Amino acid sequence: MRALTWQGTAEVRVIETPDPVIERPDDIIVKVTSTAICGSDLHLYAPLTPFMTPGDVLGHEFMGTVEQIGPEVSAVAPGDRVVVPFTISCGHCFMCTHGLQSQCETTQVREFGTGAALFGYTKLYGRVPGGQAEYVRVPYANYGPIKVPQDGPDERWLYLSDILPTAWQGVKYAELEAGETLAVVGLGPVGQLVARSARLLGAGRVLGIDRVPARLEKARRAGVETLDASQLDDVPGAVRELTSGRGADRVVEAVGMEAHGSPLAQALTTAATALPRRLGETLSSAASIDRLAALRTALECVRRGGTVSVIGVYGGATDPFNMRQLFDRQISIRMGQANVRRWSDELLGRLSHEDAFGVEQLATHHLSLDEAPHGYELFRTKQDGCLKVVLKP
Repeated sequence: MRALTWQGTAEVRVIETPDPVIERPDDIIVKVTSTAICGSDLHLYAPLTPFMTPGDVLGHEFMGTVEQIGPEVSAVAPGDRVVVPFTISCGHCFMCTHGLQSQCETTQVREFGTGAALFGYTKLYGRVPGGQAEYVRVPYANYGPIKVPQDGPDERWLYLSDILPTAWQGVKYAELEAGETLAVVGLGPVGQLVARSARLLGAGRVLGIDRVPARLEKARRAGVETLDASQLDDVPGAVRELTSGRGADRVVEAVGMEAHGSPLAQALTTAATALPRRLGETLSSAASIDRLAALRTALECVRRGGTVSVIGVYGGATDPFNMRQLFDRQISIRMGQANVRRWSDELLGRLSHEDAFGVEQLATHHLSLDEAPHGYELFRTKQDGCLKVVLKP
């Protein structure tokens, strides 16, 4: 089969790889019909390259048709249309039964002390072949795959794999109360869905912060009050000016480790990717710091006693925080990988009635799998107004 593989820093390539096969009795094989490029995939271009191996199959946002099932699979059948959560969870361990599927004790990668295994990611999360391919082996198929209606375009359902539950969890973790003001730092695909989720969950106002004109315009069209960070000397000051001097009640940080700014962190990341693999792993594991510009903005935009929900991915081990200020302002912070199956039934129900999140209009570029390297570059550089790329194997 053809699959998109990681080959080195900022280099991905479609190559022929072995077809996946049933390995466990509760496995299924999915024929992929749509797969998306996620912002987290871009982390593999540079910050996380020390943990990648040439030939790793990428992609963790995908859906398709069940092609083959193992002898113990009863939840789905050949021909069923399914979306596959990016986190691999068993459904019966302590963490899964407590709504923390991203911490699944069955698939935790204990070698590295990390949470549940993920599709298409680094060896820190199991090095499981991903979904930017023609076929994928999906384990724990009696729990993980989300069966969706046979009708409707793929993009009505595709984002249940990751970014829609991620956005929904971000707002839930922010502890938004009806009528409150929620600010979103970053208006990429996840940030756009955060804004829509906040509206559906009762936000009085949604403020959106970004520096890319196309993203700001898309959010404006959805009723978001936007702030162009490239035109403001003091973004938190502008947020306070819009909120009676207090700041937003709740803030969702939807950018993560590759925010603009933070030159020292960028220099350390560059150094780590240039070192031999073992040394790069050591530096990244023990001494790396993230680009924290977006997180600092989020912490400064929230009012005293407010909550910051962090859904942007971070990987640093020595990130500095002003703990005195956070303690003095009584800021609550909550973060973590999305627990997809915790939210998927509720979100599927909402999507079944109408496109309340605007997901069918989210992708700006549709490409073939063979064009995936070009899609990565478009998404990384935000060329041609690129907000989201969907690939068709």
